[in-house]
Amino acid sequence: MKAIERIFGVGGVVLLAISIALGVHTHRFIADSVEADGIVMDLKMSRSSDSTTWRPEVSFEAADGRTYRFVSNSGSNPPAYQRGERVVVLYHPDSPEKARIRGFFSLWGGVAICGLVGVIFAGVGFGIIGFRHVSARRARHLRAHGRRIETTFQGVEQNTRVRVNGRSPFRIITQWQSPTDGKVHVFHSSNLWFDPTDHITRRSLTVYIDPQNPRRYAMDTDFLPKLA
Repeated sequence: MKAIERIFGVGGVVLLAISIALGVHTHRFIADSVEADGIVMDLKMSRSSDSTTWRPEVSFEAADGRTYRFVSNSGSNPPAYQRGERVVVLYHPDSPEKARIRGFFSLWGGVAICGLVGVIFAGVGFGIIGFRHVSARRARHLRAHGRRIETTFQGVEQNTRVRVNGRSPFRIITQWQSPTDGKVHVFHSSNLWFDPTDHITRRSLTVYIDPQNPRRYAMDTDFLPKLA
């Protein structure tokens, strides 16, 4: 799990850095460019393994009197432009062949996609790290200040609500009957990424509960071997 959270966290940071770099480059391009009227001459089909997009080929006349053609760096399906449609073109006078359509996705599409995916990846990675940190801190607090009880081992289950790379973690299940009100409480261990069944050789497992709220608890699983 630590490898996964690092991959998501680092990957998110890298994508956000790329988004920022693309944004700075686009801002400079817009600031240094001049406008020209262009016309969509054709739609170029671009295929990948799972999609087909159409990118407009645009012709425009630059300030030097020459006519240039370029294919937009952004495509869509259905096509965002039609043949014969007039568009505004931005280009650098020293490199008119690298012109771009003055449109959001043509200018900012890469920035938006990298930024959005970066936020999602970073959120997942650092969210896992934050959740683990909070859970560990709560467990330490309960061990130091909570009530220690001995619970009865009931079994091991897979937590199918969590899936990573097609795998679900395991949880130990125990129960305990409160001597004060007779109610039965069921406890689950934290997620374990190996089957602990063969390592549980006793019927009684320790759980630390909050005396004011038994739903806040931490099961002691230190007797289990560490995952390599």
